[in-house]
Amino acid sequence: MVSLVSERIGQFFVGEDRLEYTEYGTGDRWVVLVHGQLMVRRMHQPLARVLAANGARVVTVDLLGHGRSDRPADPLAYSMTAFGEQVLALLDELGIERAVVGGISLGANVALEVADLAPERVQGLVLEMPVLDNAVEAGILAFAPMLFAARFLPFTVTGLRRATKIVPRGLVPFWAGIVLDTMNQRPAPMAAAIHGIFFGRVAPPSARRRLLGMPALVVGHPRDPIHPAADAAMLAEELPDARFVRSRGILEWRVRPERLDSEAVEFVTACWDAAGVQRIG
Repeated sequence: MVSLVSERIGQFFVGEDRLEYTEYGTGDRWVVLVHGQLMVRRMHQPLARVLAANGARVVTVDLLGHGRSDRPADPLAYSMTAFGEQVLALLDELGIERAVVGGISLGANVALEVADLAPERVQGLVLEMPVLDNAVEAGILAFAPMLFAARFLPFTVTGLRRATKIVPRGLVPFWAGIVLDTMNQRPAPMAAAIHGIFFGRVAPPSARRRLLGMPALVVGHPRDPIHPAADAAMLAEELPDARFVRSRGILEWRVRPERLDSEAVEFVTACWDAAGVQRIG
C-alpha cells in the first residue's frame, strides 16, 4: 500500500504556450517525470505516488502538444531541445535548483536533453526505454502511419477521439484509461508533434552523452522493437555513472511495478543522500 501524499495541479507558461503539471509530496528531494510520445503525465501517477511516499517531491508534466497542455499546430514548436527547455522552464517556475529527471521513451530522451542543456541542474537520471540508434527504423514504421493519417485522413484521428472520449475514465482500469487518454488527439497538433520530433535530433549525440557525469538508472525492455534493450544497454555503457536494469517484460513496470519501483526509490534516495539537498533561495 502506498501512503497518501499531497497532490496539486499547476500551470506555467513558455512564451504564450500554457503547460500543466501535477506535484506530489513535499520536501526538497525533487524528481521530474516526463511521459512518452503522445501520452499524458498521468501515466506516471503510480510511480510519482510511490516516490513521494518515500520522501521525494515529484512533478509530472504534460509537454507542449500533450495531455492538458497547449497543442500548437506548427511543427517548429516541437523538438527534443524545445521539450528539454520546457522542463528547465518548469524547474525555474518552481524554484528548483536541481532535480532527478526521468521519463519513458520520449521522456527518457527529453531527460537526456535536459542533462545536456544544463547538467548542473540534474541530480540524476531515470531513463526507461530510451530511443537511440537501434530504434530508428522501428520508430519510423510505428509513427509514419500516424503522421500520414493525421495529415491526410484527419477524420480517422477525430473519429477515434470522439469514440474514446465518451468512455468514463472512472469505469475502466487505470492503464486502460491512459490508453484512452492517449487517443484523445487532434489531427493538426498530432501531425505537427510527430513531424517536429522525427525530423529533428532524437537525442544528444554519443560524444555528448559520454560527458554526462550524473548518476543514471537505465531500464531496458526485452523484445521491444521500438525501444530495443540494446539502446538502453548502449546508453548505460556510454554514461560514466550509470547502472543498467533489464525489465522482465515490456509491461513489468506497468502491471507488476514493485521490483522496478524499489529500484527507482533506492536510486532517487541515493542521489540525494550522496549530494545533500539544494534549492534556489
